[in-house]
Amino acid sequence: MKVRIQLRSIYHKFAEVEIEVPDNLSEDTISEYLFEHEDIYVDKIDEAMDEAPHLYGFGDEYDGMNEMDRESEWRFDCDELEIGGHL
Repeated sequence: MKVRIQLRSIYHKFAEVEIEVPDNLSEDTISEYLFEHEDIYVDKIDEAMDEAPHLYGFGDEYDGMNEMDRESEWRFDCDELEIGGHL
């Protein structure tokens, strides 16, 4: 008689980079700017993600990362404007 033992473990990677954006952006325009200028951060975040270790779990311990039904999640935070959100 054979018994099959299976395990599915969840791992994630987390990376964060800082970029400079124009000082005249407001709470209403910052996410639009980030969408239109993703070329200023996409390569940097890809490099950081390559270097990030695999960690056990869903990654829900990061502030604002709460879309557990998605395979990946993008967000921004701006301390100066005290805002953040999903991209």
